[in-house]
Amino acid sequence: MTNLRQWTLALGAAAFADASMSVAENSEPVPDEVIAAQRASLAAATEGTGFGPQSPRDIGQAEGTNPRVFSKAPAVTGMTLCDIHFHENAEHRGGEFTTYAGNGDGNGYGTGYKFSGELTPAEKASAGKAVGASEHGDLVPGDTIEAHFVYSTAQATLGNGLGTCLGEATSNPQLRVEAVVAVLVSEGGADFTELARIQETGGLNQLPNLPTDLGAPVTYTGSTTGPAYNEKGSPFQVTWNVRPKVLKLDIHSVDAWLGDNPFSETHAHGVRNLVRNPALLSPIN
Repeated sequence: MTNLRQWTLALGAAAFADASMSVAENSEPVPDEVIAAQRASLAAATEGTGFGPQSPRDIGQAEGTNPRVFSKAPAVTGMTLCDIHFHENAEHRGGEFTTYAGNGDGNGYGTGYKFSGELTPAEKASAGKAVGASEHGDLVPGDTIEAHFVYSTAQATLGNGLGTCLGEATSNPQLRVEAVVAVLVSEGGADFTELARIQETGGLNQLPNLPTDLGAPVTYTGSTTGPAYNEKGSPFQVTWNVRPKVLKLDIHSVDAWLGDNPFSETHAHGVRNLVRNPALLSPIN
C-alpha cells in the first residue's frame, strides 16, 4: 500500500458499516470489526490533512512513511517534568510486552499489551485491597501498566494533563515522554513512589530514579496517545523513549502514589489502539 487511501480501502467496506456500533454498553470485548472501523476512521480523518507521525506503535517495527519531520526533543536533563500518569496495559507493543489483552470495550479499556513473562505465586498474591478503583475496574497483581513521564521545554508546572506542559509563554514547546512498562507484583517489586520522586535540579523538575536497566530505549517521533485519538489524529509532536524490558513494580507503592501525588491521578488511563498505518508512522533509525 502506497498511500492512506489504499490503506483505508484495504480495511474493507464492512469496517465502515460497523463504525457506528455502540460499544459502551457491551460487557464482552468488541468484535474485530469495531477496531477495524476505528482504524479506518483514523485513516480517513488524517488523509491529506498534514498530521504528523502518531503513537503508540510496535517498537520492534522500524518502518514508517509519514512525511512530517520535526526535531527530536533534548535530553530530559534540559527539560522539565510536567506530568506523570499511567495506562492499564501497555499502549506500545514490543520487547517483553507483546501479549495482546484483547479488543476491550472499544473505548480504550481492556485492550493494549501485557507482560509476556511469568510471575511467581507470591508475586501474584492478592494485594488485599482495591487499587486505583474506577468505573473501569481496579488494578491487581499481574496487571501491566505503561507509565508516562512527560517533559517539556516550556516553563511548565506540575499538574494534571497536557495543559500543564505547554505554558502560557510558549505555544509550541518540545515534548518528550519517557515510557516505562511495568508489571504489578505483591512483593519484591520496585517502589513507584521512589521512581516518581521529583527533585529540582538547576530550576528544572527532574526524576533522579528513572530506571537505566530496562534495555536500550527505542527513540522515535510520534504524538500524544489515549483512546480519544482512536478515530482522529493527535496534533501534538512528541519524542518518545520507550524501554523494551518490563519493570516489576510493587502494587502497594502504586496505591500509595495514587493516594498522594501532585498530578491528581487516581486510576489508570485507557489506551489508544496501536497505530499500524505506515503513513501515520515515522521511520525508526
